[in-house]
Amino acid sequence: MIVSASYRTDIPAFYADWFLNRVAAGAVRFRNPFGGGIVTVSLKPADVSGIVFWTRNFAPLLERLGPVAERGWPFVVQFTVTGYPRPLEPSTIRAEDAAAQIARIARRFGPRAAVWRYDPVLLSALTGPDWHRDAFARIAGMLRGHVDEAVISFVEPYRKTRRNLDRLARDAGLDWRLPEPEEKADIVRDLAAVAGDAGMALTLCTQPALAERVAGIAAPARCIDAGRLGDVAGRPVIAPAKGNRPGCLCAASRDIGAYDTCPHGCAYCYAVADRARAKAAYAAHDDSAEMLGVR
Repeated sequence: MIVSASYRTDIPAFYADWFLNRVAAGAVRFRNPFGGGIVTVSLKPADVSGIVFWTRNFAPLLERLGPVAERGWPFVVQFTVTGYPRPLEPSTIRAEDAAAQIARIARRFGPRAAVWRYDPVLLSALTGPDWHRDAFARIAGMLRGHVDEAVISFVEPYRKTRRNLDRLARDAGLDWRLPEPEEKADIVRDLAAVAGDAGMALTLCTQPALAERVAGIAAPARCIDAGRLGDVAGRPVIAPAKGNRPGCLCAASRDIGAYDTCPHGCAYCYAVADRARAKAAYAAHDDSAEMLGVR
């Protein structure tokens, strides 16, 4: 079983102590966000074939991975670095600091251990197409030689995302828009060229229609990638494909996070309805709890 930690919240940045406590305990629980009650996931060494971490800041966990290594679990870090202006990302670490962390991950754990996510691509009054071309090129230059894949997707107007972005537009006058398919394709072509020059493949996270439009330029991503985990481990990691939504090519996994618990406050976030609620959940969190999101 592959453990996903977590696309619902930033476990490395905010819940590293809790995660390590659950590893020591040998089990973790999460509330099924789609109904069905509480799910228990075994974290016994023989039951975990690998871990995929999702983060904006790996520093709280980077020097504390001994328990993961001792259990023989390979891991991959899906590391988001976008460099957006503060109205869109009020509390994320600087792109330069994130890139330095990725370089450390690559040096310590190998060139397949980290994947750069430039995700999502949001077109707004502050971040138009040319802004993205410049920002992507700047970050790609910092990551040259440390990652071999850059994952992108365009912002999806999920209910929480649209509500948060509309609130920002209303309160701060920061308008945003959804690009037309050909505009997306033009941006992808430009970013793919930059990525290629930096030694990276550009992939698309769950954008099937766009992937068809730019076939041969950017392939569909596998964010939960058993093959990459196997490369890190030096042995095969076997997991069936089981995407989360149409067009998703991820391997089967168990995500151990909880929605509405990440206090980063990114305006485009699909996992947090209200930052104040997420900050309150973080403040009330108990590192000894069996699952996140319990007060």
